[in-house]
Amino acid sequence: MTNVKEMEKSFYKDVLTGLRSVPKRLEPKYLYDYRGSELFEEITKTLEYYPTRTEMRILKKELNSISHYIGDDAALIEFGSGSSEKIKFLLHHLKGIKEYVAIDISESFLLQSVEKLKKEHRHLYVHTVCADYTVPFSLPSLKAKKKVLFFPGSTIGNFDKQERKTFLNQMSTLLTKGDGFIIGVDLKKDEKLLHSAYNDAKQVTRAFNLNLLQRMNRELLANFIVENFEHKAFYNHEEGRVEMHIESLKDQLVTIGEEEVSFQKGETIHTESSYKFSVQEFQNLAKEANFIPKKVWTDEENLFSVHYLEVKA
Repeated sequence: MTNVKEMEKSFYKDVLTGLRSVPKRLEPKYLYDYRGSELFEEITKTLEYYPTRTEMRILKKELNSISHYIGDDAALIEFGSGSSEKIKFLLHHLKGIKEYVAIDISESFLLQSVEKLKKEHRHLYVHTVCADYTVPFSLPSLKAKKKVLFFPGSTIGNFDKQERKTFLNQMSTLLTKGDGFIIGVDLKKDEKLLHSAYNDAKQVTRAFNLNLLQRMNRELLANFIVENFEHKAFYNHEEGRVEMHIESLKDQLVTIGEEEVSFQKGETIHTESSYKFSVQEFQNLAKEANFIPKKVWTDEENLFSVHYLEVKA
C-alpha cells in the first residue's frame, strides 16, 4: 500500500482536488519542478516565444532609465530561478544593486542557479528563499536602503483575477514607501502570434506541459501513460488569455497514490492561463493594490511592457 505521508502532501492534495473538479485543472506552479524549469528555459529560446527576447530588448534599451528608478543602494528581489539572461544582465550593469534575493518554488533549480550567480558577482550579498510566492512568506534581513521587486516574464498573466489582486496586494505589504516593483506584462496582440508562441515547431512547450504528468508519476506514484495525452493551447478571446491544457486522447483510468481518477476522451486538464493586458488595464490593477505607476517601457511593436511601480505610504 502506498504511503502517502512520504509524498509532498500539498502537491498530492492539490492534484486530487484539481483532477476531481469540473472542469479539471491544476495550478501552473506545479509545472515548475526541476525538469519543468529546464524546459521553460528552452521555451524562452524558441523562435516563436517572443516575450523573453522582447523583454530583454526593453531592459537593454532602457537600462539608464531603469537604473535611475532603482537608485544607488538597492536590494533586487527576484521571483524566479535566477538563471535567466535578464537577471544576469541587470546584476552586471546596474551598479546600484548591492543585494540580490532569489525566490523560487524549485529548491534544487534555485540553488544551482544562485551558485553560478555568486561566482559571477562576488561583490553582491546573495540570499535564497525557497518559497511559494503565491502565499505569504518572509524576506531575509537586508542591508540595502531600498527594496526593488523584480517579476519578469509576464508571470502575472498566469494568475486569474482574484489571484492577481491577492498577489499584488501581498507584494505591496513586502515594501515600504519609496520601494519599487519592476514587472513584465505581456500586451494584447494578434491571435496568430499568440497561438504560435504556445505551440512552437520544436514542441518544447508540449514537452513542458506534459512533464506535469511525468512529475506526478515520479513524485506521487501515479501511472499516467503520457502517450495517451496531448498538449493543447489556444487563445480564449472572451477571457483575454491563452489557455494551456492537457487533453486525454481516450477514456482511461489513472491511479494517483491510493486514489483513482477517470478521464473521458477529449477531457482536458487546464494547466495554465496567460492573460494579456493593455498598459492601462495593468496600471489600474496596480493602483488598486496600493502601487503608483511611475514608468512604463515598451518595445517598438508594442508586444510587451515593463512597468516600474512605487508603493504608496
